[in-house]
Amino acid sequence: MTVNRTILGRPLRGVAFDASVAAAVVLLGLAGLATQPGGGKATLVGVAMAVALLFRRAHPSVVAAVVAALALVQVAAGWGPLLFDVAVLIALYSVVKYADRLRDGILAGIVAAVGVVLAGLQTQGVIAWWAAAIYYGLVTGAVWLVGLNVRTRRFYVLSLEERAATLEREREAEARAAVAGERTRIARELHDVVAHSMAVMIVQADGARFTLDRDPETARQAVKVVADTGRQALEEMRRLVGVLREPSAPDAGAGPGAVGEPGGAGVATDPEHRRLALAELPALLDRFRVAGLQVRHTVTGEPAQLPPGLELTVYRVVQEGLTNALKHAGVGAGVEVTLAHDDDAVVVRVVDDGRGRPPVSPAPSGGHGLVGMRERVGVYDGSLAAGPRLAGGWQVEARLPLPSTSPTTEVTAA
Repeated sequence: MTVNRTILGRPLRGVAFDASVAAAVVLLGLAGLATQPGGGKATLVGVAMAVALLFRRAHPSVVAAVVAALALVQVAAGWGPLLFDVAVLIALYSVVKYADRLRDGILAGIVAAVGVVLAGLQTQGVIAWWAAAIYYGLVTGAVWLVGLNVRTRRFYVLSLEERAATLEREREAEARAAVAGERTRIARELHDVVAHSMAVMIVQADGARFTLDRDPETARQAVKVVADTGRQALEEMRRLVGVLREPSAPDAGAGPGAVGEPGGAGVATDPEHRRLALAELPALLDRFRVAGLQVRHTVTGEPAQLPPGLELTVYRVVQEGLTNALKHAGVGAGVEVTLAHDDDAVVVRVVDDGRGRPPVSPAPSGGHGLVGMRERVGVYDGSLAAGPRLAGGWQVEARLPLPSTSPTTEVTAA
């Protein structure tokens, strides 16, 4: 485990390094105390530069301005370039690397260029002033370019870190959205299974209770329907739970289309976990006929091969429509289920006449049936209309556009 130690809010390693740099500048100032022009006064200027360098990371522009002002004092005094003037190069490097705006570094470079000329003019020796100025200029320019390169690299690393943090936040947000979507999908599937089965079982149980003494045979038949419906619901629940427990890795040979479809989740292709499809629609209608609805089924147009997810949506819309008819219109109501295959869409209509016998104890409505149907239909850019009819009863109509491309192998949850 890494422990980040700080002093006054600054990393300990950085503070120690800056203190070492400042100490080196002080030593250079003390080294020329006896021989350098200006003597002790020049050494004090060097010590002041060293103290300013302690803050070169936190306040690079201010430090550069202070060091430049001290260097101007040195030039005005006529002392010429001294050993501790390395502090000027360090301050220049720091402002280019650490300043918030590169403009400060450019301005420091211009000031340093003027200082190079002045230092060349005050250089005493056998070489011409311009040769000294060129030498100082090359050193200063090299330091400025090194600072610029390190600054560029620093900001590049910071941008990578920020990008990684942003991607991590996006992944977390996507994971939360996926969890919320999965919860919604599970709730919708559970509603489809439980609401349908419970509605049938309640109606049949009430009927059995009131006909037990007068018509035992009819009561026995109603109890049988309750048992069969309960077993069917238990089977669907077992299949749904089995799907949720299994990993959703697509089959290696399924190709890109095996990943899934909008609004679905991965599921194994084992027959045990097959999804409900239109081939099972007649069995669903028969169960509602046994429950007491007078169901008529009509198919128009040329049936097209639908993607499995679209078939499941059609099945669930019919199931929800019949469940609502049984719960609200009652036993004996006539229901017309129409499946119209158009060139570009499949239209599902479930219409009841509202003339059945209302249940003795109506099943409470969860209020999520129409919402769930709209969500299912919306996944495929379809439309849903539901409402009462002028002639009595209720009508549900869903229009589901057919996919523009040929259906691919899909793997989604039932």
